[in-house]
Amino acid sequence: MIDRFIDLPPHVQALLSTLFTWAVTALGAALVFVFKKVSRTVMDAMLGFAAGVMIAASFWSLLSPAIEMAEKVGLNPWLTVLMGFMFGGGLLFAGDRFFSAFERKRQNEQKGSMKRCLMLVSSITLHNIPEGMAVGVAFASAAYGLEGATLAAAGLLALGIGLQNFPEGTAVSVPLRREGMSRGKAFFFGQLSGLAEPIAGVAGAILVLHMRMLLPYLLAFAAGAMIYVVVEELIPESQTNEKKDVMALFTLIGFSVMMVLDVALG
Repeated sequence: MIDRFIDLPPHVQALLSTLFTWAVTALGAALVFVFKKVSRTVMDAMLGFAAGVMIAASFWSLLSPAIEMAEKVGLNPWLTVLMGFMFGGGLLFAGDRFFSAFERKRQNEQKGSMKRCLMLVSSITLHNIPEGMAVGVAFASAAYGLEGATLAAAGLLALGIGLQNFPEGTAVSVPLRREGMSRGKAFFFGQLSGLAEPIAGVAGAILVLHMRMLLPYLLAFAAGAMIYVVVEELIPESQTNEKKDVMALFTLIGFSVMMVLDVALG
C-alpha cells in the first residue's frame, strides 16, 4: 500500500493526505455522539505535540526547501522567504482581526444558532485553508528532490496537522451541542470546517507543479501560516492546562520527532 501511495501523482497524494486531516476533524467532531465531556489534558497534549511537529516542519520541510529552491530559480532567497512567510502569517492575522471585529459588532445582538455556527466554522476554516495548502505544497515540493522535502516529511506534516484538527472539530461540535443544537447538526458543522483542507491541498500541489517559480513563495507562505497558528492558538491553548510543564514536554517531543525524521530521511 505504501508503494502504491509513493507512485501516485503529487496532487493525488495531497488529496489523500488532506482527506485524512479532514477525517480527523470529523472524528473530533464525532465525540459529540459519545462523550458529554472530553478530557482536556488529552486535548492539550495533542495540541502541544502538534505544535512541536508544525514548528519543526516549518523550517525543515518548508523554509529550508524554499531557500534552496529560490536560489535554484535565481530569486533572492531571503527576500523571497520573507515575503512568503509574512504574507502567510499576515493573512491569518487579518482574518482573526476580521472575525474579532465581526464578533464585537454583534455581541449585543440576539444571535441565532445559525449565526453562531457560521462564526465558529468560518474562523476555523480560515486556518484550515493554509494548512491544507501546506500539505499540498509539501507533497509537490518532494517531486523536485529538494533537501528536506521528502514524502516522509510531508506525511508527518499531514499527521501533525491532523492531530491539531482533532480538537478543532471538537471545539466546534461540543459548544454547539451545549447550546442546544442536535448532535447530528453539531457534528455536521464540526466536520464542515475541515473540508477546506482537501480543496486547498490539491490547489497548492497543482500550483507548485505547474508554476515552479511559485514554489519558494508557497513554501514560505505555508510556514508563516503554520507558525502563526502555533503561536496564536496551539501553544497558548495547551499552556492553559494546569500541567503546563507536561504540555511543554509534548511540544518538545513533537518537535523532536519531526526533526529526527526530517534530518534522517532528508
